[in-house]
Amino acid sequence: MATEAQSLSVLHPSRDAEIISNHVREGRFQRSLSLITAGASIVSGLEVAYEHYRGSYSRRIMYTPVILSAVLGAAAAAAVFSRRAARGALRIASIVTLADAAAGFYFHVQGIRRKPGGWHLPLTNIIMGPPIFAPLLFGTAAYLGLIASYLQREESRSEVADDGRDWWLASLLPRAEERALLSEEQDIREGRFQKQVVIVAGVSAILSGFEAWYSHYKNNFRYMAQWSPVILAPLLAGAAFASIRSRWFARTALPLCSVAAIADAGVGFYYHARGVVRRPGGWKHILYNILYGPPIFAPLLIGAAGMMGIMASMLRRSNR
Repeated sequence: MATEAQSLSVLHPSRDAEIISNHVREGRFQRSLSLITAGASIVSGLEVAYEHYRGSYSRRIMYTPVILSAVLGAAAAAAVFSRRAARGALRIASIVTLADAAAGFYFHVQGIRRKPGGWHLPLTNIIMGPPIFAPLLFGTAAYLGLIASYLQREESRSEVADDGRDWWLASLLPRAEERALLSEEQDIREGRFQKQVVIVAGVSAILSGFEAWYSHYKNNFRYMAQWSPVILAPLLAGAAFASIRSRWFARTALPLCSVAAIADAGVGFYYHARGVVRRPGGWKHILYNILYGPPIFAPLLIGAAGMMGIMASMLRRSNR
């Protein structure tokens, strides 16, 4: 039977794609999204680790995203195997990491303000100062983890209605906000949160495009390929924001732009890795070259926005 099932899968790959699409539409992809969260957390943690290493970890708070990325990654990995870990450890780790991302954004803004000229020289200090939106992009993995904590497992057709709900949090809110929170949770569990994801994907695309712009501006856009994320980011953001009101954009333009962004992320990762290897010493001094060469994982940021766009295109819209 197993051999027959495997052969059918080989003969009908479209059937596998349909199964995956149905799982996403019904909100039954907790394991898959937890696995993606674990990978995204590890990659973003490595990126933050060596960026803060360049800053000599001058403040103790610079250690928090490095530590939390490991905690979030471990919680997400545990959530792949355990529903309890998904509803408990992953949810808590995601909320704490989101709070840390907001704190990091505040400190990066303060770092720019404290540079000579402060906000009187905004362009210069944003380019030469700490990457202003990097902490918010770091929070992308935490957002995915938080969403995953409310989803159903792939193998579940249905779950108990109140399973995993934050009744304790809802009880602290006024009655109207309590109903809105519980309705939002139910929509997520049923895969009806397309509008929420397209907004996050659009914002993420804008932030990653801005990060790519000033990072490549420092290098004077030496290669034509450096313009690609700067051009693709507003296209993806536009398609995402248009999808808030239009189902057509969500089903057509958004996945096309998302696939292009993911492909561009792969190409960018290749060029950044090649730039690291081509530095003096090459593989012999690979750690040093990773620390002081082109940010090797930075191109994957726009790929994360593209991935959310693909996910959003398969989700259903809320009835509310």
